[in-house]
Amino acid sequence: MHKFFIEPQNVTETEGKILGDDVKHIYKVLRLSEGEEVVINNCEGKEYLGEIKTITKSEVIVNIIKKLDIDNESKVKVHLYQGLPKGQKMDLIVQKGTELGVIEFIPTITARVDVKLKGEFKKLDRLNRIALEACKQSKRSIIPQVKEVIEFDEALTQLKNMDLIIVPYENADNFGIKTLFKQLDKENIDSNNIINVGIIIGPEGGFEESEINALREQGAHIVTLGSRILRTETAGFTATSLIQYELGDLGGRLL
Repeated sequence: MHKFFIEPQNVTETEGKILGDDVKHIYKVLRLSEGEEVVINNCEGKEYLGEIKTITKSEVIVNIIKKLDIDNESKVKVHLYQGLPKGQKMDLIVQKGTELGVIEFIPTITARVDVKLKGEFKKLDRLNRIALEACKQSKRSIIPQVKEVIEFDEALTQLKNMDLIIVPYENADNFGIKTLFKQLDKENIDSNNIINVGIIIGPEGGFEESEINALREQGAHIVTLGSRILRTETAGFTATSLIQYELGDLGGRLL
């Protein structure tokens, strides 16, 4: 069944109003018609089963049949601090990270980020659109956000609020995520409570040793992702996959 995200102000207890690009997609691409059922989400995690009432070129009105008891979000909230990459790599990072459950993406300026990128990163609208489309495809309940670019020092400040900080690093001396989770107090981490995990990924050139030291002082766990060096656009969703498998719902919920 097709799913559409609607701004909260356009959803009431009885009706939802679909506007914008989705309208044309509904009648021209999907060729949906009046009377067909769809799922709508109010962009705040609430989902409803609805029936299309009317379709025009400017809006689609949906009668709400019932609220759905659906929550496809993991209790592990991954905040991905991504060292700003070159080219279109951020597109892939946002798309695949969204599928895996990342709750927000924070492009970060680290020491080895290409200087030219610092003033050229103006892609937030497009990246948030990619997140929205990936959210629809993966049937998530919450749309992740791509934030404004921040400096490394600001990332350090924000990471203080995380329950767990993980930093993939090629010189981590064979200390990996498997070993990390064996050592952690899983009574506190692997619970039914929301867990905020900050992952920070270096850019193409990796981290400076001084940055690793600063992260370590912040309480970050410096880990290896294996014997092979991953690209910056691969490292984030690899780390996310491993964490969601260990603590979240990737691989199926524990029965």
